[in-house]
Amino acid sequence: MPTLPQRPAEFHVFDTSLRDGGQQEGLNLSVADKLKIAGYLDELGVTFIEGGWPGANPADTEFFQLAKKLDLRHSKLVAFGATRKAGAKAENDALTRALVDADTDYICIVAKSHDEHVFRALRTTLEENLEMITDTVQYLISEGRRVFVDCEHFFDGYRFDRTASLAAVAAAFEAGAEVVALCDTNGGMLPGWVGEI
Repeated sequence: MPTLPQRPAEFHVFDTSLRDGGQQEGLNLSVADKLKIAGYLDELGVTFIEGGWPGANPADTEFFQLAKKLDLRHSKLVAFGATRKAGAKAENDALTRALVDADTDYICIVAKSHDEHVFRALRTTLEENLEMITDTVQYLISEGRRVFVDCEHFFDGYRFDRTASLAAVAAAFEAGAEVVALCDTNGGMLPGWVGEI
């Protein structure tokens, strides 16, 4: 049997310490702390550093303004946010605009992929949720950004209504997202369930 040539695998680390990690009870990172940690993560060779949610809180907005001065050699900063609000347009949504104003090449947005969360948290329809994903991704790309989408509660949603969950993933990819992360948001999936899904 012939040996196939080996291609090196492309491997990336997407670090969320400055946003998700910063939500740990008893932890309060200052903007200066976050800038210092970003520098350390860059030294480690982390590919993507999710810096926070600009527009959602003043400290994260300030972080992105000051982070422009960082001399990152290995890492790319990522602004985090959400899809636009129901009934709005991405171009008119203040938090979506704040993502663009953060002036990062990469933006990661969270999107609902569990129908019960669409109904209860967003208080909208499945169709509108898909429009929110599509509109937000397309708008950010039109502004010159590269977009990742976190499909929140994907695995729970898939077990409940796979059609709705897969529709959210498809909407993100079809709109132009480069990466769609399937999230086990509550951490309730067992490895076998994840593998099966």
